[in-house]
Amino acid sequence: MFYYGWAGFKPMRDVPDDAMVIKAHGQMWSWSFEYDNGKRSENLVIPLNKAVKLELISHDVIHSLYIPAFRIKEDVVPGADNYMWFIAQKEGSYHILCAEYCGQRHAYMMSKLEAVPEDQFKDWYVNELGVIVDHPGLAILKQNACISCHSLDGTTLVGPSFKGIWERKEVILRNGQEANIIVDKAYMRKSLNEPNADIVKGFNKGLMISYKELVSDEDLDKIIEYFKTLNE
Repeated sequence: MFYYGWAGFKPMRDVPDDAMVIKAHGQMWSWSFEYDNGKRSENLVIPLNKAVKLELISHDVIHSLYIPAFRIKEDVVPGADNYMWFIAQKEGSYHILCAEYCGQRHAYMMSKLEAVPEDQFKDWYVNELGVIVDHPGLAILKQNACISCHSLDGTTLVGPSFKGIWERKEVILRNGQEANIIVDKAYMRKSLNEPNADIVKGFNKGLMISYKELVSDEDLDKIIEYFKTLNE
């Protein structure tokens, strides 16, 4: 029995030397994929008939990257090294899911794998022709999975909506006491550094990690400029 198990397991761990390496980032509640040229995408775009190794990185809790059509799944554990590899042999678009319960919006943690011919992949890899470029502030929000919990259209999700947030009056809970604040840069920086310190009334604490080391002051300025467009 051990032999048959090992015979099936070992090829899954022996990555070809010429495999393309891509970092797969998981955090509540989205996936993103980082290529060796620094390009980052919400979808996993890969060339056909090429071995691909995904280095699996979690920024918060345990996730599990699952590609049903390829029948592969691996856990994505904070602080632990793990990987998976595969070869896409048929052009198409395939679902990527999270197969480990990771909180309130676990069911919405979805992405796509796009398997394309090699020449098409090379065009996508080196340029952004035909791609809508996000506002720099929105790009930072997407990169850090902020819009998984905060909507852009006024819809209430896990956290307050970003629509109209700049200079909005809010009632927060601070040390168990209510306080009135105006959303400004100082409040945003504190919320990024200490997300459980000042919680907007009606929402729960303990769901957001600290972004102290992840979002710089320059990044925050870009986010604020984007928030101002949501007030228009």
